[in-house]
Amino acid sequence: MAIAVEVIGWAGALAVLVAYGLVSAERVTSRSWTYQLLNIGGAIGLVINSAWNGAVPSAVVNLAWIGIGVYALRAGGARRRSPVAKA
Repeated sequence: MAIAVEVIGWAGALAVLVAYGLVSAERVTSRSWTYQLLNIGGAIGLVINSAWNGAVPSAVVNLAWIGIGVYALRAGGARRRSPVAKA
């Protein structure tokens, strides 16, 4: 079980980094479903790993991160398509 939790945590960390990288490279916008779902999925993995390892502050921050992402999706702030907005 411990190995599975570590894999889940690393997968979560990778998802959050990919999301950040895509936004930084202007491949997606911060309002895209791709970005929000990568962040939510990544945060879920990090919550599981943090809770398992007793890192309560990290688990709480990632729970808030999930809430923000879910709110963005439900409030219609995220677009179904993820093109980068051109000025």
